[in-house]
Amino acid sequence: QLQFVESGGGLVQPGGSLRLSCAASGFTLEYYAIGWFRQAPGKEREGISCIGHRDDYIYYTDSVKGRFTISRDNAKNTVYLQMNSLKPEDTAVYYCAAVGMSVCSASTLGSQAWYEYWGQGTQVTVSS
Repeated sequence: QLQFVESGGGLVQPGGSLRLSCAASGFTLEYYAIGWFRQAPGKEREGISCIGHRDDYIYYTDSVKGRFTISRDNAKNTVYLQMNSLKPEDTAVYYCAAVGMSVCSASTLGSQAWYEYWGQGTQVTVSS
């Protein structure tokens, strides 16, 4: 069974950090570019970061650039999103997703329909 299992979400105070993990099973992650998305209450799901299948392409939206870091460990079939300096506006359900492409860009991140495999989502709440 093809699955993407996310973990690492939770409640954190403003300024704090969380590390999200996304582990793939049933397929080999190294052939896919990976995107991280989030959906805040009452808002559409948005792409925030993506990484190419060999780390040669990495993209962040302005809202998370300089605070979030995407990485992958193909040997562990896992992708990570390190989130630092969290703000209340980062509160959302976070999703990872895989697309059968080698590259990553603002354009590919914006084409959510291309993504073939999605995680179940993990809640991140930033509040004091």
